[in-house]
Amino acid sequence: MNEKDKTTGNQPPKNSDAGDSGDKGERIAKALARAGIASRREVERMIEAGRVSLDGQTLKTPAVVITSLEGVRVDGEAVERAEATKVWRMHKTKGTLTTTNDPDGRRTVFDRLPKHIGRVISVGRLDMNTEGLLLLTNDGAFARWMELPANALVRKYRVRVYGHVEEKALARLAGGITIEGIHYGEIDAKLERLSKKAQKEQDASSKSAANTWLTVSIREGKNREVRRVMEYLGLTVNRLIRTHYGPFSLGTLPTAVVAPVNDKQLRDSLPEYFADAPQSVAALKVQRDTSRWAKAKKPTGNKPGAARRRKPAGEQEESRRPSGRKSTARIAAERGEGRRGDAKRTETGRGTPSRGRPNQKAGQSGAGKAKSVQSTSSTARSGKPTSGRPTLSKSTQRNTGPKTSGARVFKGGTRNK
Repeated sequence: MNEKDKTTGNQPPKNSDAGDSGDKGERIAKALARAGIASRREVERMIEAGRVSLDGQTLKTPAVVITSLEGVRVDGEAVERAEATKVWRMHKTKGTLTTTNDPDGRRTVFDRLPKHIGRVISVGRLDMNTEGLLLLTNDGAFARWMELPANALVRKYRVRVYGHVEEKALARLAGGITIEGIHYGEIDAKLERLSKKAQKEQDASSKSAANTWLTVSIREGKNREVRRVMEYLGLTVNRLIRTHYGPFSLGTLPTAVVAPVNDKQLRDSLPEYFADAPQSVAALKVQRDTSRWAKAKKPTGNKPGAARRRKPAGEQEESRRPSGRKSTARIAAERGEGRRGDAKRTETGRGTPSRGRPNQKAGQSGAGKAKSVQSTSSTARSGKPTSGRPTLSKSTQRNTGPKTSGARVFKGGTRNK
């Protein structure tokens, strides 16, 4: 492949944004940003400094369109095609710089990165004395999309300030504020509510001004935005921690630790970006089969409390019996018969089938009916009438003695009260 096939020369093309697909080509700054060299603006500065070459010729302008990375070198090293977009969460420590190279030799966030991560860039920047969540990625286009104020991704901070905090002044920040000609958009600032014990300790430590924790959310992410706004309110920031950036949070990530964001979570968190993500000559086209991704299992067991929930009588009987067997009541109902007791009472004529107790004859009390039943049963056993008196069993006769109402029994006889 010759040079004419890969570049249109050093003159700016008519359509500089025509390089979203590999067929039409792509501007070299955008391609190198996608390859993870640096952000697009940083790559343009690298080209102006003479650090980027194409087929052995040093480029002097970023207005160069390429169709592949073949022959492209940065600082004398060949540029490899980028992998799929990856993101890492990092807990930045205080006293480190968010830059790839510091002329003064100070510590940077890239000094102690694991080697397997490869070449990555940061999504935005944090000041040297700011700590907390810092996102790293191998995709420069993704980093630029995350940084754009038009996307209005929320950056949330915990801010410790020294001074007297007025809640009314914090509430006015919701409408934006202009400081020294720079306008800052909507800012959501609130006091963190402390427990009673912590509040007492804080009041005891200082009777006038004291350290106070605030929660501040911004959407533009301008340079030193939080610090400048707090200074404008007369507050001194002595600690600043970023806890959230868009859908990503710091969570319980330990200090100076880097953790990857899995592919499914990344694409589920930012569907608006990945749905329209442009193809780049610096990245391979990856076909993802989302049907193989892990999905939540549907509950198959009983719901909580199902074992204690009452069932209808028929269902309770069926649940106690082995499968395939029917209850007696169900068999009788299928045959058109009533209960066993109802059928017997109908045959003997002692009542009519009903769900309640058998009907009693008019004028007959329950006690009289019980005597007649006992008399009938004794006659059936002995074959002789018992003059209407019920026959008592031997155990009943032994327990039955002379009734002495109101009398006490002694050895010598009976004495009335």
